[in-house]
Amino acid sequence: MIILGLNAYHGDASAAIIVDGKLIAAAEEERFNRIKHCAGLPVEAVKYCLKEAGVSIKDVDYIAIPRSAKARFLKKLYYGIKIPRLALRRLHALGKTRNIKKTVAGIFNLNDKEIKAELVNIEHHKAHLASSFFVSPFERASLFSADGLGDFASTMWGWGEGNKMKIAGDISFPHSLGLYYTAITQYLGFCSFGDEYKVMGLAAYGTPEYKDEFEKILKYSGGMKFELGLQYFLHHKKLVDMNFLAGYPALDILFSEYLEKRLGPARKKDEPVEEKHKNIAASLQSRIEEIIFSLLNELYRQNNLDTLCLSGGVAFNCVANGKIYARTPFKNIYIPPAPGDAGLAIGAAYYLWHEILEKPRDFVMDHAFWGPAYDADTMSAELQSRCDELNQQGCKVTEIRNDEELYKITAQAIADGKIVGWFQGRTEWGPRALGNRSIVVDPRRAEMKDILNNRIKRREPFRPFAPSILEEKTGDYFEQTHPSPFMLFTYKVKPDKEKLIPAPTHIDGTGRLQTVSKHANSRYWNLIKEFENITGVPVVLNTSFNENEPIVNTPKEALDCFLRTRMDVLALGAYVIERQDKIK
Repeated sequence: MIILGLNAYHGDASAAIIVDGKLIAAAEEERFNRIKHCAGLPVEAVKYCLKEAGVSIKDVDYIAIPRSAKARFLKKLYYGIKIPRLALRRLHALGKTRNIKKTVAGIFNLNDKEIKAELVNIEHHKAHLASSFFVSPFERASLFSADGLGDFASTMWGWGEGNKMKIAGDISFPHSLGLYYTAITQYLGFCSFGDEYKVMGLAAYGTPEYKDEFEKILKYSGGMKFELGLQYFLHHKKLVDMNFLAGYPALDILFSEYLEKRLGPARKKDEPVEEKHKNIAASLQSRIEEIIFSLLNELYRQNNLDTLCLSGGVAFNCVANGKIYARTPFKNIYIPPAPGDAGLAIGAAYYLWHEILEKPRDFVMDHAFWGPAYDADTMSAELQSRCDELNQQGCKVTEIRNDEELYKITAQAIADGKIVGWFQGRTEWGPRALGNRSIVVDPRRAEMKDILNNRIKRREPFRPFAPSILEEKTGDYFEQTHPSPFMLFTYKVKPDKEKLIPAPTHIDGTGRLQTVSKHANSRYWNLIKEFENITGVPVVLNTSFNENEPIVNTPKEALDCFLRTRMDVLALGAYVIERQDKIK
């Protein structure tokens, strides 16, 4: 049986395909059309998934969509009457979703009647919960999902056992942890879709000076309940435009004039980041952590399960995630590599497979490599077509016949202080580069953070880079040892190790680490192991292979990025491309 899951007409459009319960492929549309967080229909992602599975759209049995018109219908009706433009916008989006089978058929020059697939709608947060629990290694677990908004809910919780989930409760519009964080992110001058992670990094530079005010902005109501101080927000009063129908997703301002009255004028995008802004970011982060831990402790009290599956956009808050072990009774936590809206494609498919079709579980997502891979012939052809360009930039191309030699050459380049692009295997699923589409540098060199920003990344100086560490060495460098394979936990670096890995250690002595196992990614593990053999340090600094764009997907995009930036070395499969002139 073949199920195609689609997150369509929503931010982070994506597709995933499962065959007889096994995930075959998953990809975000942005990797193909090069528009970050793109919305609309994931046309190229669908084509890729079908190709990877070796099937046609005619072979698909079900198309699972993470949107349900029936969920919270009365609340939708109430706000539709209150804000008519909101009703029109939702009806338009719903119409496109209902016609999705016909639209997909058109992509392949077919009539919709030629497609046998049945369209199944899954409620947004149920798909989120499924995207975590049904691919986790846990037989039983507590479940928690929180984001901005989906099907008029922002939060949902319960527990799972085997192939079933029990939904215990939810919090609906207008109260939302995700909208809370987004609104303050906008107030701080970061208004692009998905900018919340920037403010999370900024928070480490401040102190929660505005704690009292933030207790009014986000209020804990006891049990599994929280509320927003709605006078600080706009989304419940008027249509806050969330344009997810095509292209780059747009989001109007969420905070009110009352917030500015209480905290002062909002920072404009090009204004300097001052101490006040750092302290507001710290207050924002501190308050959401307090609420998250209160909710999770209550969830544990209700079901007494010490395993936890997290999902929803709030699960990207790796600073909060890293504290859950210390602040709650949970002993094991699973967060999938794409806990946000892209992950809904997988969640909808697995909810259908297990909850509706009642199929047993026999799949665990223990790695993130579900996107396209490219063979040696494709890479060779791309290099051949770029010979003149490579020669003009003084690049030497060497084909490495032996994997061990590749690891040694590349690890030595990293140890020598060079910036290395590492392009291997299948593209990662989710927003993190996890060792297949990564830029890798020496973590021992404190100056590497500035060098990366000056040469390639050109991003805000308060944003940290990530350490990738051999999984078995985690306890040697960090105060916690729980695996973090998808770079979704932040842990304290041991004080005596900070001086060994200063480049990826944040100002507060933490690192948003990726633990690398030989089982999940042997090539990346071997690269780090060879770096350890050379330097004695089992850690590299890992950042995404891109330059203010979606992470590179193809060999062409990798070469484009290498040639237009001041990168030193590119390991493109078995080919090593190196600039002969030293870059300053």
